[in-house]
Amino acid sequence: MSINLLSKIPLFSSLPTEELDGLLTLLGTLDLQSGEILFNEGDLGEAFYVVLEGELEILKLESGVDELLLNVLQAGEYLGEMSLIMPGGHRTATARARGTVTLLSMNRAQFLEMNDRHPEISNWMVKVLSQRLDATNVATFRDLKEKNRQLQTAYDELKAAQAQIIEKERLERELQVAADIQLSILPDELPQPAGVNFGARMVPARQVGGDFYDVFTITEKHIGVLIGDVADKGVPSALFMARVHALIMAEADMDLLPGEVLRLVNKHITRLQKSSQFVTVLYGILNLETDEFSYARAGHEPPLILHADGTVERIAHSSGMAIGLWETVTLDERAVQLTPGDTLVMYTDGMTDCRNPAGESFGLERIKNLLSGLTKGTAQQVCDTLLKTLQNYQNGAKQDDDVTLVAVQIK
Repeated sequence: MSINLLSKIPLFSSLPTEELDGLLTLLGTLDLQSGEILFNEGDLGEAFYVVLEGELEILKLESGVDELLLNVLQAGEYLGEMSLIMPGGHRTATARARGTVTLLSMNRAQFLEMNDRHPEISNWMVKVLSQRLDATNVATFRDLKEKNRQLQTAYDELKAAQAQIIEKERLERELQVAADIQLSILPDELPQPAGVNFGARMVPARQVGGDFYDVFTITEKHIGVLIGDVADKGVPSALFMARVHALIMAEADMDLLPGEVLRLVNKHITRLQKSSQFVTVLYGILNLETDEFSYARAGHEPPLILHADGTVERIAHSSGMAIGLWETVTLDERAVQLTPGDTLVMYTDGMTDCRNPAGESFGLERIKNLLSGLTKGTAQQVCDTLLKTLQNYQNGAKQDDDVTLVAVQIK
């Protein structure tokens, strides 16, 4: 190593040439490979080092695993002077080579001898120590500011998450209230007149749905049967469903024909409605003396009849319009004569549209084939078996729509 190269190191740049020449005979050299440790934090400090070539990492090892890089020393910078100034001192950090590194090394005796001859070196060390202290203070302040910023961000995110949890809990409570209200609209018990039995099941796709049904007494001789499907799911459809149900029940109490009831309801809905929602409905009246079922169908699925011999008939139908679309509504109105052993089955399109994990819909033919084997069951057993078979077919696939069934059976 030449004297010119040594003179470029700031710590020795003020020394005369002859001192630099003598210094070369005192200093030893040390070569480190990349990743090699010069000393570890806590080691006893016995030497002073100057980086001649390469880079030296100064770092803290937290928990023995996580590393905190404090500084990277370049050629011309030095370290370890405090261990020489303060005998018995220990290393306050770990030094590790970044790439190949060449160091000059000086023990305590060499350092003290050089410092006695050239006290200006001490002044330079004090200056460098002050600079390091300032740099450390700046870095510490910067780190504290960053940690405060991160803490504030975490606090703000925690507050936002807490607000979301509170809002979610509030919405869940409101959904539960809406579900309870929807269930309260459905009949607790179905009428049980002599000679007829009724069945019904409903499974919403969400916590609240848009399907509805009802079976209610109009007079001693007449039973009203209702099934409907709002064209949506969730709370908005449940609210619309409740309105439609209430209007139908109010008009049904007037002892009107099914078609008259639905036309009046449509008139009310189109006059009051301020959204694009609509509903398909089938409303019928069963005459308990004649077993005739007269009904009006507003865009709903046509009903099926399971006869006593196991044949399944889809009742002939004409076109019909859903309620809530236009002020004038076209309905499919007709009367069906039921005979002993017949089971009339009404359903929403969630039944036919339900899909299995492969994406195949359940379809009308599966319903008809299944019904043909249910001649021995009651109306409620027919509904229960249909729904159970549908859920087995679904086999965990997502339910896209509400499913509702209503059955009327002549004993």
